[in-house]
Amino acid sequence: MSFTFEIVTPERVVSKETIASLTLPTVAGELTVLTGHVPMVTVLSTGVIETEKEDGTRDIMAVSGGFVEVMHEKTVILADTAERAEEIDEERLSRAKEEARKIMEDRRVDRTQFTNAAARLKRELARTKAIKRWRNLKNRVQSDRL
Repeated sequence: MSFTFEIVTPERVVSKETIASLTLPTVAGELTVLTGHVPMVTVLSTGVIETEKEDGTRDIMAVSGGFVEVMHEKTVILADTAERAEEIDEERLSRAKEEARKIMEDRRVDRTQFTNAAARLKRELARTKAIKRWRNLKNRVQSDRL
């Protein structure tokens, strides 16, 4: 059994598809949604989203904040930012992590700058985790074909 899944950011619709399961980060911990899940609305935290279709194919995305609404036959995520793992520019990711770390290590920054840098670092670490999970998944699929 499957349900409709949609993830939207202020810039674009990242995904709109029919899936069998969805695992996502919430402020209360990781949540897996299956068909017929009890309706709910909760706050999304920064982390990795994984979807699985009926045929077993999976998709990995990085997300930072937002809200998720789970309905019986549809789940919608309104995210601050979201991107598929295969879309992430690893060179830009490395630079962003390094910049955030430098700001956090600078003793002259104020609390607001430090907090912003910490949030940025958390987003970049989630993007890194999404890439690693996507690569592992891709490698597993390739080795299964052999």
